[in-house]
Amino acid sequence: MRGDPRVRSFVDTNVFAYAYLNDDAVRSPVAQELLRGLMAARSLYTSTQVLQELFVVLTRKGRRNLTAEQALRYLDEVAHWPVRTLDYSVIRQAGELCQNASLSFWDALVVVAAVRSGSEFLYTEDLQHGQKILGVEIVNPFRPAGNTRPGQQV
Repeated sequence: MRGDPRVRSFVDTNVFAYAYLNDDAVRSPVAQELLRGLMAARSLYTSTQVLQELFVVLTRKGRRNLTAEQALRYLDEVAHWPVRTLDYSVIRQAGELCQNASLSFWDALVVVAAVRSGSEFLYTEDLQHGQKILGVEIVNPFRPAGNTRPGQQV
């Protein structure tokens, strides 16, 4: 596991999906270990956007689709941890970030939610590992060990 599980860490949709679906021989165990560590350290944070995306992934985009009831049970478990609600100021800041940092709006929204949650790390496979954006370090937990290089600051 990369990063420090003792500090606030924001988790993106793909990590939760791999952990719950347990359908990827490489990524699922990594995601499960990461989430266990973050929960034990009480440093797991996420957002309403991630919960929305997770519901869609679990019910419509996975290798095996869950029922809405099954997906909601998992979302209930995740929502026990701090969840950053996205208000207009978050949306506006994400719009500015996607323009200034060449990110998709949805990725920028995740980054801004991580910043607003006070997280030091953002665990995702969707952004460049090692890059720092608005002070949050991007960590791809699925990146092979020893295959790291510092990213640029945004």
